[in-house]
Amino acid sequence: MELTSTSPGMVVETKSYMVQFRVMYMNADLDEYIRFSEKYAESLQAEYFASKEMVLEALKENYPADVILAHSASGGLELLDIIRGSSGYGNIPFVLLVDRLSQEAIDVAKAKHADDVFSVRFDDGDLITRIKYFKKRQWYVANKASQKIASQGNKTPLWKRAIDVITTGSAVILLLPVFLLVALFIRLDSKGPVFYRSKRVGSGYKIFDLYKFRTMRTDADQLIRKMAALSMYNKNTEPVQQLESRGLCDECLAGNHCKSLLFHDGKEICEKLYHFQKDQKAAFMKFQNDPRITRFGQFLRNSSLDELPQLINILKGDMSLVGNRPLPLYEAEKMTTDDKILRFAGPAGLTGLWQVTKRGKGKADMSEEERTQLDITYAKEFSFKMDMQIILKTFPALLQSENV
Repeated sequence: MELTSTSPGMVVETKSYMVQFRVMYMNADLDEYIRFSEKYAESLQAEYFASKEMVLEALKENYPADVILAHSASGGLELLDIIRGSSGYGNIPFVLLVDRLSQEAIDVAKAKHADDVFSVRFDDGDLITRIKYFKKRQWYVANKASQKIASQGNKTPLWKRAIDVITTGSAVILLLPVFLLVALFIRLDSKGPVFYRSKRVGSGYKIFDLYKFRTMRTDADQLIRKMAALSMYNKNTEPVQQLESRGLCDECLAGNHCKSLLFHDGKEICEKLYHFQKDQKAAFMKFQNDPRITRFGQFLRNSSLDELPQLINILKGDMSLVGNRPLPLYEAEKMTTDDKILRFAGPAGLTGLWQVTKRGKGKADMSEEERTQLDITYAKEFSFKMDMQIILKTFPALLQSENV
């Protein structure tokens, strides 16, 4: 089902004309995710994450989430601390989930700087209304920042645009057979659009759609629900179903009573059986090959071929061959202060000053502050000579295993 972008932060399914927001849902309890995704199937495109490590990894890859929903008892508080404590993750909207909504839970959410708090069953409040507010807030900030940076005069020089069109145009012509082959394999591998779009903030704080080849199934959330419903993680389904119906394990059945009884979701269940079910669900989510990533999509990611469509962004004028990295909305939102917004006065680019500086100094990592200062330096001082130096230094960096 093809997804197209219409209004800020929204994705529309062209066949059903339904508006969906992208949600990162973190909860160790897979059943809660299934319940949540079924409840909000028409409004939200929810991706499941079993741990905070999985969420952070996705954010590092610039997963375009409109909001994070994380259960406090599943590492949600720790995840919130990490995100709010790191400038790299920006002001991404964060909703804390709790088993029962209380004044204490509200106070904790406020102290941790969560944007809101809901019970895990969402029996109080309107989640969709809140997410719409978060998006309006982001676009209000973007509009104010765009007006603020407009006075800097950030037009792309003719020489720079000429280099972009000549080099990128030539590359697209030469790589056209690769584009066509990749597009064909994507369509043969799974249903859905060839390209994947995500919102980015570029030069002058203008927001545009960054293109990539699609590497994930469009029905990823439905796939997980189906797999869970079929209990594919159980090698012996029938005995497990018998245990679940009685709520007792083999040891308890021998004596016809439970030695360690728990109360879970209003039912009595053997503690041993409860932990067994929990382990099985964890094992299900730790499958070696993530079913959400297509077979060909894994190859595209490993080879970085999924990044090729960004050449189209350069031809369109959304970005340049050399410039400052275009940022996700939630990350750009934290760059609107007077000391940081100047990084948007320069062109957005595929490669830039901080990437080659990092490689040149042999740094394993670079702080967000260092990156920002290098971006500001480029915005103020970029020239034909500097661009040529960056391009020449980029090629050796591409041969390195580290992603710069």
